[in-house]
Amino acid sequence: MLRQIKRGSLQILKKTGAFKLVRDSEWRRQRLLILCYHSTSVADEHLWRPALFMSLPQFEKRLDILLESASTVLPLGEALERLWSGTLPRASVALTFDDGTADFYTQVYPMLKSRGLPATVYQTTYYSDFQRPIFNLSCSYLLWQRRGSFFPAGKDLDLEEPMDLRTEASRHAIVLKLVHRSFEQDLTGTQKDEIVRRLARMLGVDYQQLVAKRILHLMTPAEISELAKAGVDFQLHTHRHRTPNDAALFKKEIEDNRDRLREETGKVGVDFCYPSGVYQPEFLPWLKEENIRSATTCDTSLASAQDNPLLLPRLVDTARRSDLDYESWLVGVGHILSQRRKSTQKYVPAGD
Repeated sequence: MLRQIKRGSLQILKKTGAFKLVRDSEWRRQRLLILCYHSTSVADEHLWRPALFMSLPQFEKRLDILLESASTVLPLGEALERLWSGTLPRASVALTFDDGTADFYTQVYPMLKSRGLPATVYQTTYYSDFQRPIFNLSCSYLLWQRRGSFFPAGKDLDLEEPMDLRTEASRHAIVLKLVHRSFEQDLTGTQKDEIVRRLARMLGVDYQQLVAKRILHLMTPAEISELAKAGVDFQLHTHRHRTPNDAALFKKEIEDNRDRLREETGKVGVDFCYPSGVYQPEFLPWLKEENIRSATTCDTSLASAQDNPLLLPRLVDTARRSDLDYESWLVGVGHILSQRRKSTQKYVPAGD
């Protein structure tokens, strides 16, 4: 009911010219919309995780709406400098992509290039070097592939309880057990990959097909280098997609990430994105010590010059968001109708 009311309100506002009025206002010119995307589907990932994956047709339509909205799409670095100096052009937008999955190279970048759109990739680097499906995500995806099934025993994975795949909650519980055990046993990436292989074999899923299609893979160092030379901006997202509460370990994540990206792009990263949108007050001084210029969250809002540069909000665009709602955020109406929402501070490790 609330969604229908909101949709109806947005339709009225658009028809009466409010969208255009807000888009061209001085108020909107003083704010920057930082858009956040994760991945586009290689197969059916958008059906599995619509909060992370978007189908190619839907993503392409988003880009068309962006261009039709008369927004000004700027590179992130330029957009931030102009935000802070008060010189943003009309309806400014910056495109950011988290994690740096392989589909960015194969599917997303060609779409951006053909439309002349700049983008920043917040690249995590461990699974870039280790070219295998990301451990926790691939476990979840494989279990989803066999959703509705019930396996009497999971002995091949050292699981004592039966594997009940009939609900999302029960599948998630299995993933958590596998992830926690991998941390407790301090397993290497290769050892984790063997668990994924065993899980796929047990479920009757073709693991080699998953690898061949590069589903849940990150871009390779060579692909990152190629896109960096073509003008894509690569920035920091930690090496192993995690932010330890220990200062030394936190800084090492940034340093390892920065060193790998410097080797691949020839540039030093100064902008940072919190993995899974999780941040703590103690992170801010640590980021300053690492000479980080900006840090983006998954909190929902337009960014203004008054925001803490290390706590910048973004709009996380997902497959569940309607085209009209998306357009309302481009022009600024979505921000006006919504209160700033802090993202769920739920840590989801995606690295080693």
